[in-house]
Amino acid sequence: MNNFNVNVNSEIGELEGVILHSPGPEVENMTPENAERALYSDILNLSVASKEYFELKEVLNKVTKTYEIKQLLTETLSNNTCKESLIRNVCKQEGAYDELDLLLGLSPGVLAKQLIEGVVLNRDNLTKFLSNERYSMRPLHNFLFTRDAAISMGNEVLIGRMASKVRERETLIMEAIFRDHPAFGVNTINPEKVAGGRINFRNATIEGGDVEIANEQIILVGSGARTSTEGIDLLTEILRDKKEGTKYLIVQELPRTPESFIHLDMTFTFLDKNACMVYEPLILKKTKFHTIKITIDNGKVTSIHEEPSLLKALERCGMELAPITCGGHGDPWIMEREQWHSGANFFAIAPGKVIGYERNEKTLEEMNRHGFEIIKAIDVIENRVNIDDYKRAVITIAGSELARGGGGARCMTMPVKRKNVNW
Repeated sequence: MNNFNVNVNSEIGELEGVILHSPGPEVENMTPENAERALYSDILNLSVASKEYFELKEVLNKVTKTYEIKQLLTETLSNNTCKESLIRNVCKQEGAYDELDLLLGLSPGVLAKQLIEGVVLNRDNLTKFLSNERYSMRPLHNFLFTRDAAISMGNEVLIGRMASKVRERETLIMEAIFRDHPAFGVNTINPEKVAGGRINFRNATIEGGDVEIANEQIILVGSGARTSTEGIDLLTEILRDKKEGTKYLIVQELPRTPESFIHLDMTFTFLDKNACMVYEPLILKKTKFHTIKITIDNGKVTSIHEEPSLLKALERCGMELAPITCGGHGDPWIMEREQWHSGANFFAIAPGKVIGYERNEKTLEEMNRHGFEIIKAIDVIENRVNIDDYKRAVITIAGSELARGGGGARCMTMPVKRKNVNW
């Protein structure tokens, strides 16, 4: 496999490579009782979710190079040194040293499957026999949301520091892939190493759904249930240490409830050079949730101050965007319903060309009024429509089941290469 150079300097540049994870048995390997611990509010129907995910993947296969995590992990594990390092790190992190010899003895393909779908508890002693747990290593129920555990920033990858322990193994897997897979071998930034055990970073968490790369100078970050202020301090330190001219971190505080505000990209996403999708009650209205701009200039934080809004902060950094409202205008109930179903969560494959759920009808109507042609995924897949014929378009995928998992098209995609945008 040829070496693949990571390069992401925007949210909208033409897509040249993206990492996906097609949902498998790990999505269903839970019960109503432990669904909440798995960060789900309900159990997905895998057969339906898989059909919906197929639309997302096949559209992406039409326009870019796609990589599947399970395949990348299998290939990474074929190197015995990488395999032993990853397994030891996983067992240490999860206190599962009893599984070390078993896992080391598995073939790369079987091991990759076990790491993702879960390792069933071997009830070989009384404690295990009486345990209510089914797994010694739980399934990675949330791995279809590949956005969160690793973040492409320029030509490097920032490894996430997850807010929930049930997702920590994802970060170890993603770091191993980017560091050791022959197709990548890029520089990874591990927050654990940057933090170095310092007490001020003890509560630092940062997830990819909260980080949006506006351009080479501007990064947006959500601060809420999944990304802490300490995590943003950690990101600030990383950017400061690079000493790469002027950088702006624009921080948007998020509500901690309901769970639909889990990440910034559930309330704001980029659509085009001059357009964005917003959840109006949070992004455009005056609220108690602050917008803070941090200016970093050649290795020093030169300013931290409050801005009137996210859009105003972007404008003052030289990026003026026209907002398109999730759920349309006028009815807050519709806005709230469509935001709940990831109506603000779009993924750009090129400037002005995005993917989102077809179920959010009022959002799509509003986009159409702003010049976005509404195109069904199946028409792209079956070559009935050529998206290159349109200046602006939204490709709609089915989402009756996937949306219940708590994420949209941006959540389910981890871009690794985009063309630079001619601003």
